[in-house]
Amino acid sequence: MNAEEGNILARGRVATRLPAQDLERARRFYAERLGLEPVDERPGGLLYRCGGTDFALFASTGASPGTFTQMGWEVDDLETVVAQLKQRGVVFEEVDLPGFRTTNGVAEIDGNYPSKGARGERAAWFRDSEGNLLGIGEPVV
Repeated sequence: MNAEEGNILARGRVATRLPAQDLERARRFYAERLGLEPVDERPGGLLYRCGGTDFALFASTGASPGTFTQMGWEVDDLETVVAQLKQRGVVFEEVDLPGFRTTNGVAEIDGNYPSKGARGERAAWFRDSEGNLLGIGEPVV
Protein backbone atom coordinates (compact mmCIF):
# COMPACT_ATOMS: atom_id res chain seq x y z
CA MET A 1 0.00 0.00 0.00
CA ASN A 2 1.43 3.39 -0.98
CA ALA A 3 1.26 6.45 1.29
CA GLU A 4 -1.71 7.95 -0.56
CA GLU A 5 -3.79 4.76 -0.32
CA GLY A 6 -3.23 4.63 3.43
CA ASN A 7 -4.05 8.28 4.06
CA ILE A 8 -7.77 8.90 4.47
CA LEU A 9 -7.36 12.63 3.77
CA ALA A 10 -5.57 11.98 0.46
CA ARG A 11 -8.74 10.24 -0.75
CA GLY A 12 -10.99 13.06 0.43
CA ARG A 13 -12.17 16.04 -1.59
CA VAL A 14 -10.92 19.50 -0.65
CA ALA A 15 -13.61 22.12 -0.13
CA THR A 16 -12.94 25.78 0.67
CA ARG A 17 -14.90 27.65 3.34
CA LEU A 18 -14.90 31.46 3.23
CA PRO A 19 -16.23 33.66 6.04
CA ALA A 20 -18.87 36.30 5.39
CA GLN A 21 -19.88 38.91 7.95
CA ASP A 22 -22.93 39.69 5.80
CA LEU A 23 -24.09 36.61 3.90
CA GLU A 24 -26.67 38.47 1.79
CA ARG A 25 -24.09 41.07 0.75
CA ALA A 26 -21.74 38.24 -0.18
CA ARG A 27 -24.51 36.47 -2.16
CA ARG A 28 -25.09 39.66 -4.16
CA PHE A 29 -21.35 40.13 -4.81
CA TYR A 30 -20.89 36.56 -6.03
CA ALA A 31 -24.00 36.81 -8.24
CA GLU A 32 -23.54 40.33 -9.64
CA ARG A 33 -19.75 40.51 -9.88
CA LEU A 34 -18.73 36.87 -10.44
CA GLY A 35 -21.88 35.51 -12.09
CA LEU A 36 -22.13 32.67 -9.55
CA GLU A 37 -25.30 31.44 -7.88
CA PRO A 38 -25.39 29.01 -4.95
CA VAL A 39 -26.31 25.43 -5.84
CA ASP A 40 -27.61 24.90 -2.31
CA GLU A 41 -28.04 26.78 0.92
CA ARG A 42 -28.72 26.26 4.59
CA PRO A 43 -29.14 28.65 7.50
CA GLY A 44 -25.87 30.57 7.67
CA GLY A 45 -24.34 29.05 4.56
CA LEU A 46 -24.26 29.18 0.77
CA LEU A 47 -22.77 26.35 -1.32
CA TYR A 48 -21.25 27.04 -4.75
CA ARG A 49 -19.92 24.61 -7.34
CA CYS A 50 -17.24 25.44 -9.91
CA GLY A 51 -15.60 22.89 -12.18
CA GLY A 52 -16.81 19.94 -10.12
CA THR A 53 -15.54 21.28 -6.78
CA ASP A 54 -17.42 23.03 -4.01
CA PHE A 55 -16.80 26.08 -1.90
CA ALA A 56 -19.02 27.59 0.73
CA LEU A 57 -19.60 31.00 2.21
CA PHE A 58 -20.59 30.87 5.87
CA ALA A 59 -21.93 33.51 8.21
CA SER A 60 -19.18 34.55 10.59
CA THR A 61 -18.66 37.32 13.10
CA GLY A 62 -14.92 37.21 12.38
CA ALA A 63 -13.35 39.24 9.59
CA SER A 64 -11.06 37.76 6.97
CA PRO A 65 -7.51 39.12 7.21
CA GLY A 66 -7.30 39.17 3.41
CA THR A 67 -3.50 39.01 3.64
CA PHE A 68 -3.15 35.80 1.61
CA THR A 69 -4.98 34.03 -1.20
CA GLN A 70 -7.82 32.10 0.38
CA MET A 71 -9.19 30.48 -2.78
CA GLY A 72 -8.30 30.48 -6.44
CA TRP A 73 -9.56 29.43 -9.82
CA GLU A 74 -7.38 28.01 -12.57
CA VAL A 75 -8.59 29.15 -15.99
CA ASP A 76 -7.55 28.69 -19.62
CA ASP A 77 -7.75 32.37 -20.64
CA LEU A 78 -6.84 34.77 -17.85
CA GLU A 79 -7.09 37.92 -20.00
CA THR A 80 -10.70 37.16 -20.97
CA VAL A 81 -11.75 36.28 -17.42
CA VAL A 82 -10.13 39.42 -15.97
CA ALA A 83 -11.72 41.61 -18.66
CA GLN A 84 -15.17 40.10 -18.03
CA LEU A 85 -14.88 40.52 -14.27
CA LYS A 86 -13.67 44.12 -14.64
CA GLN A 87 -16.78 44.81 -16.76
CA ARG A 88 -18.84 43.48 -13.83
CA GLY A 89 -17.11 45.88 -11.43
CA VAL A 90 -14.46 43.61 -9.89
CA VAL A 91 -11.38 45.58 -8.82
CA PHE A 92 -8.08 43.73 -9.14
CA GLU A 93 -5.18 44.20 -6.75
CA GLU A 94 -2.11 46.06 -7.98
CA VAL A 95 1.20 44.93 -6.46
CA ASP A 96 4.63 46.51 -6.86
CA LEU A 97 7.22 44.63 -4.82
CA PRO A 98 10.80 43.68 -5.66
CA GLY A 99 10.53 40.64 -7.93
CA PHE A 100 6.74 40.70 -8.00
CA ARG A 101 4.68 43.23 -9.92
CA THR A 102 1.25 43.32 -11.53
CA THR A 103 0.47 45.17 -14.74
CA ASN A 104 -3.23 45.95 -15.21
CA GLY A 105 -3.90 43.55 -12.33
CA VAL A 106 -1.97 40.60 -13.82
CA ALA A 107 1.34 39.17 -12.57
CA GLU A 108 3.77 37.00 -14.53
CA ILE A 109 5.11 34.33 -12.17
CA ASP A 110 8.19 32.27 -13.01
CA GLY A 111 8.08 28.60 -12.14
CA ASN A 112 5.27 26.20 -11.51
CA TYR A 113 4.83 22.74 -10.08
CA PRO A 114 6.54 20.19 -12.37
CA SER A 115 3.47 17.93 -12.29
CA LYS A 116 1.45 20.72 -13.92
CA GLY A 117 3.72 20.68 -16.97
CA ALA A 118 3.91 24.48 -17.03
CA ARG A 119 6.92 26.78 -16.90
CA GLY A 120 5.08 29.53 -15.06
CA GLU A 121 1.76 31.12 -14.29
CA ARG A 122 -0.10 34.35 -14.94
CA ALA A 123 -2.27 35.39 -12.03
CA ALA A 124 -4.59 38.10 -10.74
CA TRP A 125 -6.17 38.76 -7.35
CA PHE A 126 -9.25 40.56 -6.06
CA ARG A 127 -11.22 40.83 -2.84
CA ASP A 128 -14.80 39.81 -2.42
CA SER A 129 -17.34 41.90 -0.51
CA GLU A 130 -16.18 40.31 2.75
CA GLY A 131 -12.46 41.02 2.35
CA ASN A 132 -11.50 37.49 1.27
CA LEU A 133 -8.55 37.57 -1.16
CA LEU A 134 -9.33 35.43 -4.21
CA GLY A 135 -7.02 34.54 -7.08
CA ILE A 136 -7.26 33.50 -10.69
CA GLY A 137 -4.39 31.75 -12.42
CA GLU A 138 -3.48 30.49 -15.88
CA PRO A 139 -0.59 28.06 -16.35
CA VAL A 140 2.02 29.21 -18.89
CA VAL A 141 3.20 26.24 -20.94
